[in-house]
Amino acid sequence: MSGDNATLRWVPLESNPELFTEWSKSLGLDTSQYAFHDIYGLDAELLSIVPQPVQAVLLLFPISEAYERKRREDDELIGNACGTIGLLHAISNTQAVQAISTNSALHKLLQSARPLSPHARAQLLQSSRELASAHSTAASSGQSAAPTIEDAVDLHFVAFVRDADGELAEFDGRRKGVVRRGVRVEKQQDLLQQAARWIKENYMTLSPDSLNFNLIALGPAS
Repeated sequence: MSGDNATLRWVPLESNPELFTEWSKSLGLDTSQYAFHDIYGLDAELLSIVPQPVQAVLLLFPISEAYERKRREDDELIGNACGTIGLLHAISNTQAVQAISTNSALHKLLQSARPLSPHARAQLLQSSRELASAHSTAASSGQSAAPTIEDAVDLHFVAFVRDADGELAEFDGRRKGVVRRGVRVEKQQDLLQQAARWIKENYMTLSPDSLNFNLIALGPAS
């Protein structure tokens, strides 16, 4: 499934819900059940138009010195694959995992990855030819010109989900594991509001003048 053990190189993904939905479909997600949607703003009125219940929130944000200070001790295993890693977390750690075809490349990849250590899991994902192919197709299908592998990219994806204990959990490919944020998410319908509040208070305040924030939700297909 994964070809040889050579580490593949990744072009950054554009933050685009249609692109993310097609990526997911190509690897085995039933997109008649789940799809990605734009989040147009963080006020209550704009959040209310996002299809519910939201399973995951993907955040694209600028990497700043303030952010780097907060995660200086963490590993940097994934690099420009962060969009794909965010997608994997959004699907595999939510109810959407039940909508993955059991004979698909994505199902087989997740089955192989689950028992591994975080480091071994990262190596498996980086060496997956199927994952790299879907990533490459998605990177070349965006509305804007894709950067080259060599381009310096100061944007990064993370995913927020409601974990099994009803807590806000953040998945970041550059950290050593899941980060639980100590925020109670009583029911699945509360995830979007709680994630939006956390992002506003803890990410946007680090780069208050930046316009390079983008949010996408994984939820019911409309």
